[in-house]
Amino acid sequence: MKKWICIYIAIFSFFIVSAQEKTPQKQDLKVGLVLSGGGAKGLAHIGTLKIIDSLGIRVDYIGGTSMGAIIGSLYASGYTGKQIDSIFKITDFNKLIQDDLPRSAKTFYEKEDAERYAITLPFENFKVSFPSSISRGQNVYNKLASLLLHVDHVNDFSKLPIPFLCIASDIEKAESVILEKGFLAEAITASGAFPSLFEPIPMSGRLLIDGGVTNNYPVDEIRAKGVDVIIGVDVQDDLASRDKLKSAVSILNQINNFRTIKAMREKSKKTDIYIRPDIVGFSVMSFDRGRELIARGHEAGKKQIEALQKVAAQQKQKRQLPPVKIKDSINVNYIHLRGNKKYTRSYVRGKLRFKTPKKVSFKKFQEGISNLAATGNFTGIRYKTVKNDDGTKDVILNLRERPNKTFLRLGAHYDDVYKTAGLINVTAKKVLFNNDVASFDFIIGDNIRYNFEYYIDKGYYWSVGLKSRFNTFERGINFDLIREGNENPNLNRIDLDVADLTNQLYIQTVVREEFVFGVGAEHKRLKLTSETIVEGNEEETTFEKSDFISTFGFLKLDTYNNKYFPSSGLFFEGDFNWYLYSSDFNKNFNPFSIAKAKMGYATTIIDNVSLNITSEGGFKIGDNSTNSLDFVLGGFGNNFINNYTSFLGYDFLSFTGNSFVKGSISFDYNFLTKHHVNLTANYANAGNDIFRSGEWFTKPDFNGYAVGYGLETFFGPLQVKYAWTPEIDDDQLYFSIGFWF
Repeated sequence: MKKWICIYIAIFSFFIVSAQEKTPQKQDLKVGLVLSGGGAKGLAHIGTLKIIDSLGIRVDYIGGTSMGAIIGSLYASGYTGKQIDSIFKITDFNKLIQDDLPRSAKTFYEKEDAERYAITLPFENFKVSFPSSISRGQNVYNKLASLLLHVDHVNDFSKLPIPFLCIASDIEKAESVILEKGFLAEAITASGAFPSLFEPIPMSGRLLIDGGVTNNYPVDEIRAKGVDVIIGVDVQDDLASRDKLKSAVSILNQINNFRTIKAMREKSKKTDIYIRPDIVGFSVMSFDRGRELIARGHEAGKKQIEALQKVAAQQKQKRQLPPVKIKDSINVNYIHLRGNKKYTRSYVRGKLRFKTPKKVSFKKFQEGISNLAATGNFTGIRYKTVKNDDGTKDVILNLRERPNKTFLRLGAHYDDVYKTAGLINVTAKKVLFNNDVASFDFIIGDNIRYNFEYYIDKGYYWSVGLKSRFNTFERGINFDLIREGNENPNLNRIDLDVADLTNQLYIQTVVREEFVFGVGAEHKRLKLTSETIVEGNEEETTFEKSDFISTFGFLKLDTYNNKYFPSSGLFFEGDFNWYLYSSDFNKNFNPFSIAKAKMGYATTIIDNVSLNITSEGGFKIGDNSTNSLDFVLGGFGNNFINNYTSFLGYDFLSFTGNSFVKGSISFDYNFLTKHHVNLTANYANAGNDIFRSGEWFTKPDFNGYAVGYGLETFFGPLQVKYAWTPEIDDDQLYFSIGFWF
């Protein structure tokens, strides 16, 4: 009997083992993650990712659209939810979206150009048109490219640490496009190219825009990758009620959401764990409320914590990704240019400001890209790297040259000297050469003026420029400034009319990337008249009416981060003019020279409080008979002509001399992003030959102080300053609004 029992047990054990061998072992649960688009609302994805990480869930495939694609790509490249949170915590979205390129990216010509006009519109065949988008998306692309530099060698997104795909829309064919290969930064930029905000992105023969237009939640595409469970985070709006539909924009948005919301009713059912953060009250541009949105995503993830824990329990292998090693440099062997038909290689290389082969920091590389973007000659600059066998990288630079060659620009300004002024400008590029620009400002208002400039930009090589400027204003001044000793003791002040026509031809070149050095020739016609006093039958008295011919040289350095409210950087400007000839209205001309220089240093001393120290001076060499070009100080301004220099505490054109020295110190408190409160003190010595007599190094003869308020606006700064000096009884109130021109 025992024998049969043993046989039965053996046979039963055989069948059990055989059954186990034939029954497949349970596979490790494969998880797919779907992240919808939604602009700023997509920041809620970060909060949910932190929940997923905390549970140790391994994500095996990610699909995203728009902001979901951006955050999903960072997660797929190896960043944790916590790391992504840290990245976006210090990101200035306003600078990214507005293409607010750093001031250091611009040449001196481009700085002056950008700090003069409030509005720029394409102007072709005498017809004004509007740009296709608010932003070219250059800063966004630069940011993403830097964050994804560690995976720039991956062209197949399924080979990323976590396989990934994203969705874009073909604007010409009105169809959804799945992006799974290529340069990752470029793909997600296309997926997030929100219509009207960012320019469409040309890729592989297609013109792509935001994927949310056609497929804002790629659940089917991720299901097709063979995943077992799909976790989806949806930050799309519901349909608005009638009380919210009170504007044309809200109605158009509602109509646009019809198809998307209808599609989501089905897609949500295909999602195993559907997470929907509370995004009521947030818009696609609510980036300033990023911390709230991330918290909302975290709360929504917590509500699905039990379902997420079950997924985590069914996974044998947890996420095991090495920490992201952020690369900070590129060993560039060669730069390949694509799409530059009109702008030469030397021009592009000159703007990049680094030579190859060379190992450059990625910061330096992106500064070069920003320099190129600041020219305004390209609608978009996209780049990718190709690794060589020796470990170096070639950079492929894809350029899209701007088709518009002519622009209409507008500006407005008011100050205490030039009074009300409106600016109409026409700028034309590629007039005679591919890398030239011609610009004409016509300034209307209380004082009619003009500025004309033609410039051939050769980058590192010698560039050529031609300037013509007519400037005029009327101002009450002390009579002693015109007539020494005041021949009329009963007359203290007169109204002085200043008219200045200056024409310059010059060449300049960049020195060590930051300095610009140039030489040239100048013609100046200066006329000083007054109707306050008349001589004989004349309607006005003329004090100066001469033409001057001179040669000049200059050296400039300007790394200020802001022209009007600098908080960092250096400034230096030195000029030397040698006046060789004059038509000599006053019959007293002999050749002479004038040298002047200004230097400044700005730094942040504590949070939002900056210090700016400046020093400037000038002197005349040679004959002192001609004093119409002497230094004149007083007032507040940024765009004075000739040798007129601002000095707070005194009225405009208050004291003069053939030499002067001035120092100032200013503290600026920047609050609420664009608002400034500042306190300034300035000191000066001025007179004739003060450097020869040693008076420049004595106790200052002039001192003034001011407290001011400033506001940065799109058409320039609004500035109000209350100033005083213990030397005189009358205090001064200065006011200006808009860019100076």
